[in-house]
Amino acid sequence: MADRRIIFVGKKPLHAYVRAVVKAMEDGDRELQLVARGATISRAVDVAEVCRRRNGHIAQGLPETVNIQHLSCESEEVEGENGLRTVSVLRIDLEGVGDVPVSQEE
Repeated sequence: MADRRIIFVGKKPLHAYVRAVVKAMEDGDRELQLVARGATISRAVDVAEVCRRRNGHIAQGLPETVNIQHLSCESEEVEGENGLRTVSVLRIDLEGVGDVPVSQEE
């Protein structure tokens, strides 16, 4: 599983992460992993669903099918201002199947 490209989901807008998935798949990385910690977990789920459904203008650049292959939920200890704290971590494995549409921007 170390050969997957990893996209860490943080506090940027949703479309920034959808665009990152599209770019990775256009570059030939058809297996990706979205990783989110704590409060950004819901954003990672939204990114995965937008990509799976190919919703919106940006997501039209994705392959014909985007599958959610695997989900894992765990916790990690992170060094914070008040010492160690435990945060939840969600990993979502995505797989792009089929052809990427030819870009019409050129």
